[in-house]
Amino acid sequence: MKRQYFGTDGVRGPYGGPVINESFAARLGAAAGRWIGGSGRVVIGRDTRASGESLAAAVARGLASAGLTPVLLGAAPTPAVARAVRTQGAVLGVVITASHNPACDNGIKFFSRTGVKLTDEDEAAIEQALPSEVPASAAVFSTADVLADYMAATGAILPAHALRGWKIVLDTANGATCATSPAVLRALGAEVIGLGDSPDGKNINAGVGSEHPGPLAQRVREVGARLGIAHDGDGDRCILCDERGEVLDGDEILTILATHAHRQGKLAAQTLVVTVQSNLGVDAALGALGGRVARTDVGDRYVIERMFATGATLGGESSGHIICSEISPTGDGLVAALKTIEVMLATGRPLSELRRALAKFPQRSLALKVREKRPLETLPTLPRAIEALERELGSQGRVLVRYSGTEAKLRLLVEGPTDAAVQAGLAQLEAATRSDLEVL
Repeated sequence: MKRQYFGTDGVRGPYGGPVINESFAARLGAAAGRWIGGSGRVVIGRDTRASGESLAAAVARGLASAGLTPVLLGAAPTPAVARAVRTQGAVLGVVITASHNPACDNGIKFFSRTGVKLTDEDEAAIEQALPSEVPASAAVFSTADVLADYMAATGAILPAHALRGWKIVLDTANGATCATSPAVLRALGAEVIGLGDSPDGKNINAGVGSEHPGPLAQRVREVGARLGIAHDGDGDRCILCDERGEVLDGDEILTILATHAHRQGKLAAQTLVVTVQSNLGVDAALGALGGRVARTDVGDRYVIERMFATGATLGGESSGHIICSEISPTGDGLVAALKTIEVMLATGRPLSELRRALAKFPQRSLALKVREKRPLETLPTLPRAIEALERELGSQGRVLVRYSGTEAKLRLLVEGPTDAAVQAGLAQLEAATRSDLEVL
């Protein structure tokens, strides 16, 4: 069943547009309530965007119209909401967020009663239940504070005072982790130098956070920090910076965690789950130890589904979504950072050394904004260019071409044996794309 509104991470778009507005939010809440059926509590969290509070209230109104009991959590990281679904005995969780997007955007995503994101089939069923309108009556809802429980659970990953003497730069993207991640790190004894920690409703992800690690790297070098940590606006991503000011992406973090766990005999199913976007070097690093890598489509919920299917407990994306399912049912930027610090403590090695676990294949990518997302298989030039490049690279590389699930963009990625081969291949794909599609 094809979905009209849901993408790879919920429903997302410009606030005040045809989809992300209070009217549609109420309808979507009512549809989710119809899909769940019966009664029960639904926890609703949001990030720090100015539009979040009114959209949360609208979703609550829709849920209440379907007979459910909305519980507003206020500003809370996405993983805290996912945890709250279980700790609060809720039948559903909702987060009002556009993740790493700018403040002008917002979105709505759902979590099941087990704290995991809904499947494609579940989202399609919710769309089928959309009413034409929701009565304008005020919703009756309660509130709950779930942050203390979340911080206690994540802080328990490391021993008490484990970070005494550590200096850490933390970039919370002016988002949902501003009240949680610094408090956890300080409670463990760290000296925390904050960036992106003054949300005003309009500055979420604005030049800070996991999408903009430059200021983090610079600050780490300036203050001589042990490491830097950056989240995105809703806190489900983690990007790190070593003590030299060099940035580590999700692939490097996953390789550090997976290879260390495998050496300790603690990598469940001897398997790490990643998406098709992760570098081939991840496979080589874990394969050299006798482990294996399983790949999925892009989207952390597909990673989680494969983790459940294979028995793996570690997975994620190169973008910094890291899932440690024995701790959190969804991507959690703070958990990823603490688990990496755990490896640093266990080995006595700095991040600049640990990152050597991953020797990346040369890789280049390009995102082209397009006017229309026409099916790739119907295009006259691009499919042939992809096939030719795949033949040329053989087992020494790979090609990935896909539309973004949240934006009108075509993403091109090429890996190969040399940087020159990769650059040439990417240029071929770009030329074919511009021949077939109107690139803005």
